[in-house]
Amino acid sequence: MSAQIDPHVMDFAVLAAWMDEQGLPGGPIEDVRPLAGGTQNVLVRFRRGGRSYVLRRGPEHLRARTNEVLRREARVLSALDGTDVPAPRIIAACPDERVMNGAVFYLMTPVEGFNATTTLPEPHASDAPVRHAMGLSAARSLAALGAVDYEAVGLADFGKPDGFLDRQVSRWMSELESYSALDGYPGPDIPGLERVADWLEANRPHTWRPGIMHGDYHLANLMFRHDGPQVAAIVDWEMCTIGDPLVDLGWLLATWPGEDADSAAIAGPLGQAGGLPEPGELVAAYSRRPEATAGRDLDAIDWYTVLACFKLGIVLEGTHARACAGKAPRETGDLLHAITLGLFGRARRIIGA
Repeated sequence: MSAQIDPHVMDFAVLAAWMDEQGLPGGPIEDVRPLAGGTQNVLVRFRRGGRSYVLRRGPEHLRARTNEVLRREARVLSALDGTDVPAPRIIAACPDERVMNGAVFYLMTPVEGFNATTTLPEPHASDAPVRHAMGLSAARSLAALGAVDYEAVGLADFGKPDGFLDRQVSRWMSELESYSALDGYPGPDIPGLERVADWLEANRPHTWRPGIMHGDYHLANLMFRHDGPQVAAIVDWEMCTIGDPLVDLGWLLATWPGEDADSAAIAGPLGQAGGLPEPGELVAAYSRRPEATAGRDLDAIDWYTVLACFKLGIVLEGTHARACAGKAPRETGDLLHAITLGLFGRARRIIGA
């Protein structure tokens, strides 16, 4: 057991009884250790009955939608079992919040890998061709997700794909406007905001095909294998839905480390080490999966990249607004506002080109 884990957050007696009901191997729960994640959600790795597990649940103080988000994550990860998408596999899920102190949770297979935005081991650190191959693997892993027939894997009712692209700009402009309700936030000071919004509305792709979207696809949400450049798993599925998978590709490109120091720094050790593929190489790697590109217009990839800059910039501006209102650290708000300005700058460059 571990003294670091609050028993209100993780009641191991309750967990053991629930696992027994699921027919999982019995015995004492051993080798318990919390894992760092990209979100406030709780991740705990442990062993029981000779098998390793990772448990995922919401934070100690659950947010309004936390349990529903966890249910959606578990459903998507279960649906991906049997595909070649690199993702954790669900072992068992508990959608009933009454079992564990009000929290939905699930058990998944551990991922043996590392996050390249926080650490870069050998041989990756000193081998530029390995880092180049890591980037291509990121694109190919996303193509594997785009190739999945969401209806065939039981996700026909998972999202609202009708009109998905049509509502993106208005949806996120409304989100930005909502920040004005926060006392102390002076309103968005984002050069090119209206120009980018108008360009997105005027150049929206006419042809697209729905599919599973991760919703937040970038290097920080990928685990890479220790023994090679391959993606071991796509993680943090909180934003998953049914939409246009090319938005995920645009998201990868919008957040991809470039020549500017800021974007390289955001990608941590991997971005700083360099040697990564150019954006065009990522698109080419993605395009080699015909099931991912059928009915989707890769010629419009600039539009998807601009949309990703627009959407992510507005999401990050929300933390800046909360910081102005004293609801988040000011230093964090200022940092994310700077990233927002960089994303809109990237969008304007793409439009200008």
